[in-house]
Amino acid sequence: MSAVANPATVAECLRVGAGFSQGDRNWIAEQFATLDARLASFHADATELEVSVKDREARGQKVTLECWIAGRQKIVTTSAEEDLHAALNDVRDDLRRRLNDAKTRQEPRHNKHLRDLPQPQAELNPENDQEQIPAADPSREAPTPTPN
Repeated sequence: MSAVANPATVAECLRVGAGFSQGDRNWIAEQFATLDARLASFHADATELEVSVKDREARGQKVTLECWIAGRQKIVTTSAEEDLHAALNDVRDDLRRRLNDAKTRQEPRHNKHLRDLPQPQAELNPENDQEQIPAADPSREAPTPTPN
């Protein structure tokens, strides 16, 4: 896996939305710091997080955490926990779980070698500028049946 030049971190990508003040931002970033390991595989300039709360500290408050990563679908997690701290932990854990699921869906399954090795690409034939399909690995060909 190639390293990202400018990895995303919660501190760099987090915005506070409705219901929170800029004074709450550092406290929330500390709560979400465990997401840094999961976000590190994405570029900081292509990643955004926004947390907001509706009806803060009231019965029925709703905390929402939205995550935008370039080239992927937006991920939205919500929590209706009455305790604000518990609600923030809930949306954080749900986002981590959903990022892990999305990452797993994009990687080849059960074959670390496919993840680490570059895949063969078509080459241009210099004679007619058409793509040539790479030759198949002869060791993987099915044996031809022998006549009886």
